[in-house]
Amino acid sequence: MINKNQKTKGGLFDVYSLWEIEPMKAKGCWVWDADNTKYLDLYGGHAVISIGHTHPHYIAKLKEQIDKIVFYSNSVQNSLQIELSEKLASLSGYPDYSLFLCNSGAEANENALKLASFHTSKKRILAFNDAFHGRTSGAVAVTDNPSIQSPFNTGHEVTFLPINDIASVKEALKTDDVAAIIIEPIQGVAGIFSAEAEFLQQLETLCNNHNVLLIADEVQSGYGRTGKFFAHHYANIRPDIISMAKGMGNGFPIGGILISPKIEAKKGMLGTTFGGNHLACAAAIAVLDVIEGENLLINAFEVGNYLKDKLSDCSGVKEVRGEGLMIGVELESKYADLRKKLLFEEHIFTGGAKNNVMRLLPPLSVSKTEIDIFIDAFKKQTQQ
Repeated sequence: MINKNQKTKGGLFDVYSLWEIEPMKAKGCWVWDADNTKYLDLYGGHAVISIGHTHPHYIAKLKEQIDKIVFYSNSVQNSLQIELSEKLASLSGYPDYSLFLCNSGAEANENALKLASFHTSKKRILAFNDAFHGRTSGAVAVTDNPSIQSPFNTGHEVTFLPINDIASVKEALKTDDVAAIIIEPIQGVAGIFSAEAEFLQQLETLCNNHNVLLIADEVQSGYGRTGKFFAHHYANIRPDIISMAKGMGNGFPIGGILISPKIEAKKGMLGTTFGGNHLACAAAIAVLDVIEGENLLINAFEVGNYLKDKLSDCSGVKEVRGEGLMIGVELESKYADLRKKLLFEEHIFTGGAKNNVMRLLPPLSVSKTEIDIFIDAFKKQTQQ
């Protein structure tokens, strides 16, 4: 017998706060909702849309692959994985690094942390205040947000330190139990705060001197988002492991880690069922094709600087931070509802972060004309 108070229909687990908008189609930097209202997308679904919605080359490659084979396990050869690894190595500047493929940024960081522990035979991790690295067990343990950590996640040995404070890192390394230091070269969820170049360089030196691996979390800041392929390139360092995901598949789930040649691979130490499947690789290869063919790194750098210059002249702005098209706009407190007004009155998607910060993470193909549309709307709403 069914209890009358028992829920009898299926439904979604209610963990998301949702805007009353349902995108139904998209092209380039624009999306249309169920009522055919057109929106300018300056958020790209959390920095995921790297080459623009429904890019014709991307769509063609996915359709072509669907007609061949969508999936088989990693127990057989997959030449698309080799093609992806070689193209990624070339464009990212890491021709001697190996690639391990998975499905998301959290998985990428999870595998990076595990690999560091395998390599060093140590377990403690150094992370930084306000960091966000994902929601799986290890990744959320190195995320500085107790509200999303269950008791199960808190068993990991993690020490959180102030970013850009090298003295605290030196102190934490006095005991020889640290496997890795994990850092976002630009903290995204925290509000677009950059690690200083000198700090990253000092971290690299300390890691080399203490048998500690340096993990650069480039899940949000990678794949050209900052105007360089990886944000850590601004500091001219070479981390031991680089995690990536969001812009990697332009909406198709894929993640991965680039791994230094000093780290030895052993059969079975890492594994995945869906990671690096045929369709995911086709999507990722298409993304790299477009990034290279359309010079999107240059566009991200130039249009990002244009956007920052325009924002500096806007009222209501306390500070503009970031590089390329990874921009944080810290607003005066009276403009706390600006994102909502831009969405519902001006039909422009933007993102949020801590402390009244607007995050701008548009497709790398965004134009100055589209930026001007945003700036006009921004000024309109802040001058009312």
